[in-house]
Amino acid sequence: MNQLQLFLPCAAGVEAYLGPEVQRITGVDDRDLQTLRGGVQLQASWRDALLLNLHSRLAQRVLVELSTTGYRNEQDLYQAASSVAWEVWFTPRQTFKVEVTAQHSPLQSLNFAALRIKDAIADRFRHKSGVRPDVDTRWPDARIYLHLTTDRALLYIDTSGEPLFKRGWREDKGEAPLKETLAAAMLAASGWDGATPLYDPCCGSGTIAIEAAQIACRIAPGSRRRFGFEKLLPFQSHVWSAIRNEALAAQTEPTAAIFGSDVAHRMVDFAQRNAARAGVGAAIEFRGGDALQRLPPAPAGVMLVNPPYGERIEVAGVAGGGARSRVFTSQPARPGGRESARMEGDEGGEFFSRLAAHWKKNYAGWSAWVLTPDLKLPGRMRLKESRRVPMWNGPIECRLFRFDMVQGSARGGGEKMGSGKMGSDHRE
Repeated sequence: MNQLQLFLPCAAGVEAYLGPEVQRITGVDDRDLQTLRGGVQLQASWRDALLLNLHSRLAQRVLVELSTTGYRNEQDLYQAASSVAWEVWFTPRQTFKVEVTAQHSPLQSLNFAALRIKDAIADRFRHKSGVRPDVDTRWPDARIYLHLTTDRALLYIDTSGEPLFKRGWREDKGEAPLKETLAAAMLAASGWDGATPLYDPCCGSGTIAIEAAQIACRIAPGSRRRFGFEKLLPFQSHVWSAIRNEALAAQTEPTAAIFGSDVAHRMVDFAQRNAARAGVGAAIEFRGGDALQRLPPAPAGVMLVNPPYGERIEVAGVAGGGARSRVFTSQPARPGGRESARMEGDEGGEFFSRLAAHWKKNYAGWSAWVLTPDLKLPGRMRLKESRRVPMWNGPIECRLFRFDMVQGSARGGGEKMGSGKMGSDHRE
């Protein structure tokens, strides 16, 4: 178990941040790690797989690659699965599940492909021990993944169980909550150092602030959940206990001040309860308040904002017009194009222009990072972005825009005001 091939899938656009995170967690060098489209692959040990499950904020899962072969039909898949030593990973008394993903596969039915893999696994166990394991599609002991390309079939066993964005602390949430892995990706892209004050003025159920606070307190993201590897045969409880105890001993007092606010006091209550479950209730200051009225909680720092989209929501609050709301809706693209998002109505544009004016007036010395599917947001805010980072929120293509708030002067007069500043690091 010291020479495993691991693959860590991640959201599109996050690969460049996942690679360095994997190296920090495992200590592997560049020769043993490869950044691919949609994830990171590395040569590592079983212990590294446990560490990555516990500490990775950006990966969706930790998969062990067991086979990679060429194929042309379902019988080839059966042969490939029959050759894998599944008995090393689980017993016939346990349950399993097969899931299939594909990219340009010539096969007509992915369901039939999954059936052939299932049959091969069951037949191998029956041949070895006379007993076939059962399939459980909901709570299996072992999760097997088959990924098909045009001509290659890759078989993996999953060590994570539930996806890694399920940290174990989110019980209170609003509509369309931000995934924890995406919040972590926003923090990584912003370059936030864990020492600078951080503020989310539209915090919702608190995901961004809680991820930041755990970083500032050195709390492992997986410290409050269970993992799939605990049911696999290589698992040794004493090894896992030592790894968890080491992570617990590394926790510290917060290294930065973290703030969050939301116009909906119900969401502030949710955020506070989630933070307490995440172990950072005392590390974050949550308050209710309108984003168009809240003054800076610190002289300078980083704002990280994910304005809600995909559902109708009142974000403007009292200062923004009270009952008026704005909508981001997913729109089907032209044939062959990608799904995009647009804003309906003028209220959202008005809110963002007023928010930008509020920031320019009151937040000099702050940098603001805004995740949005609206690629024209800088124009709506009458600001020039200093960076734009492509990111995907599920199927929705987004940009993470950075706006730097600096003190300037109004045209034609000496009155001081804020202005957006164009930086040199402008990239797509």
